[in-house]
Amino acid sequence: MKIYRYPDNEMWPALVQRPRQNNDDLEKKVKKILRTVRKKGDKALYKLTERFDGLHINTLEVTTNEIDNAANELGEELKQAIGLARTNIEKFHSAQQEEMKMVETMPGVTCWRRAVAIEKIGLYIPGGSAPLFSTVLMLGIPAVLAGCKEIILCTPPGKDGKIHPAILYAAQLCGIHKIYTVGGAQAIAAMTYGTRTIPRVLKIFGPGNAFVTMAKQLVQGNAVAIDMPAGPSEVLIIADQTANASFIAADLLSQAEHGPDSQVMLVTTDEFLASTVLSSLQEQLKTLPRKKIAEKALSNSKLVLVEDMDTAIRFSNLYAPEHLILAIDGAAGKAAAITAAGSVFIGNFSPESAGDYASGTNHTLPTNGYAAMYSGVSLDSFVKKITYQQLTSEGLENIGNAVMQMAEAEGLDAHKNAIAIRLKKQ
Repeated sequence: MKIYRYPDNEMWPALVQRPRQNNDDLEKKVKKILRTVRKKGDKALYKLTERFDGLHINTLEVTTNEIDNAANELGEELKQAIGLARTNIEKFHSAQQEEMKMVETMPGVTCWRRAVAIEKIGLYIPGGSAPLFSTVLMLGIPAVLAGCKEIILCTPPGKDGKIHPAILYAAQLCGIHKIYTVGGAQAIAAMTYGTRTIPRVLKIFGPGNAFVTMAKQLVQGNAVAIDMPAGPSEVLIIADQTANASFIAADLLSQAEHGPDSQVMLVTTDEFLASTVLSSLQEQLKTLPRKKIAEKALSNSKLVLVEDMDTAIRFSNLYAPEHLILAIDGAAGKAAAITAAGSVFIGNFSPESAGDYASGTNHTLPTNGYAAMYSGVSLDSFVKKITYQQLTSEGLENIGNAVMQMAEAEGLDAHKNAIAIRLKKQ
């Protein structure tokens, strides 16, 4: 980790920058994949799977038998863990359901808003070196609760050509039965344009590698929506002298192991804690299976020493992290000062891993500074809100003159006439 000691405010904009990548070549490659799938459909998906995954597959759609048999390939403890996570995620997201409220803005004028599920949803689940079955729960559960009529899931095959059984089991628990063995940018293309086998959807959710992320950015607005801008995973930890150095090191590594382009950040007021964390990082790295990945991520990461806690919080709000851990004295009281973060973890016993899996909150969160203006995935992500209004003759009379005056002032005479013609009939 690069160490910055009490940097001036002028340095902050540079410090909060994420590692930059030249995406010009990547964009060209992804655009070619999108065009190919749009033109050749299923045929392109088979060829691209062979090219990128090194596998020749005979069918894209997972059979009902494969889904049903997935449970037999998992240990009972893992199934119980998935079940616990499902319960908590469902409980948290169910509480986000809102009752429709009708408001009479003036006598005879009633307005209301109704949440309506997006009918066709596509979920992308990474399945390479880390098959993210937890993401199936995070996306599948709110999609079902929202009432989405059609939910499809795309995920790449493993080295054996099959989808990891935990992904299939989690999908079955959520009630998702349309599952396709296709990954990468080609999966995003298939869900955007539709093929003979894979239906076109209206909104695409889910994380992925650089190809997937670029594909989502390119198709957004092309008759399809996406969940949010997303990039490499990240965590920022604010810590003081009350924090546990080994806990902090473990949390930094838990995010660093996601990928070499992940970024972790420690902001602290205590120099002794900083040095202790660095020592603990090296010690814990020794036994980490994904050591090389974590080390690469740490080379892009930063440790920032600041004068006081107010400064630490201001720095964090500027950085707008995907995950924020408050390992500080009086953490709960200071959490209200956070204005930009995807998800906040309060206190020494609230590791980011808890939110990744089973606390109940959603782990699909904005990265790369987008937490300053975007929310993470929630029940609202799977619905659109439609507004309604109903006017009685009395209501039209009460509001009519104001509407006509405003329409005339804007030079929109037909708008004015739409009111006037009705008032004459009363």
